[in-house]
Amino acid sequence: MQRKAYVSGVAALLAVLLAGCTGGSSDDGGEDDPKPGDTATTAAAPQPGKYRTLPEPCGAVSQSTLDSLLPGIKQVTDEEQREKAYEGTATPTYDTDRKVGCRWKAESATATDHLLVDFERVVSYDNAVSDDERTTAIYLEKETAADLPEPVASSSDSPDASPSGSSSEEPGSGSSPGSGGSGTPDDASTGSSSSASPSGNAASGSTPTALQPRTLDDLGNEAFLDDSLNTSQQRTVTVVFRTSNVVVTIQYDEQPATTTDVPSSEEMQDRAQKLAGQLAETFNE
Repeated sequence: MQRKAYVSGVAALLAVLLAGCTGGSSDDGGEDDPKPGDTATTAAAPQPGKYRTLPEPCGAVSQSTLDSLLPGIKQVTDEEQREKAYEGTATPTYDTDRKVGCRWKAESATATDHLLVDFERVVSYDNAVSDDERTTAIYLEKETAADLPEPVASSSDSPDASPSGSSSEEPGSGSSPGSGGSGTPDDASTGSSSSASPSGNAASGSTPTALQPRTLDDLGNEAFLDDSLNTSQQRTVTVVFRTSNVVVTIQYDEQPATTTDVPSSEEMQDRAQKLAGQLAETFNE
């Protein structure tokens, strides 16, 4: 929808014109000009968001990136089926100017991988709230729903760390990273989590701090990453970031062929973050 920016501009112009009209002389001999110190200005309408359109989602991910996230896609022997897998499937939408998405799926001998990319362009219909402010509120709702754990300071940052660098076990190292959802409606089927850690080392229960669900720096205006592992060993990594008035969601999950295998959290997080960085760059072009 491209009318928002036009309507907002017209509303702001109308407000200025009305202010100019009411500030002129009156027929009943009233005061023409405000007294010194009086406020005679009208508050300007919030500026519209930076983005007026959205990328075509199924064309937003390169073939080389899909090869990395979906290893089984290169193993499809039928050329027509392989091309169809690369093309992805657009998610249903009622307004392509406001919300679009695309899904991909690939099976291999060892696992089945899924990828979802979703773009949402937010428009505020409140004259007192800008598009960016409304988008921030939507992003924060998703981050809150993800229920990210409190950041854990590394041993080098701890005042109790010994000179040799050794320290006691970090608090929360045995907690499950999947206690919260990813904050997107598409991951309802993968919301249950097990006691396995993001690193995939279910036996030790140890969660490296660097792999815990967390907020991310240097990605859009604000961003977070969630990582959950359910009882069937399906891992889901979700990255959500906001750039101006657009919220981008990446959901990447892998289901191993056998429950004795655990997908690598480090590898999946790395792939999802690289894709997020590439998508963020497209908004800066």
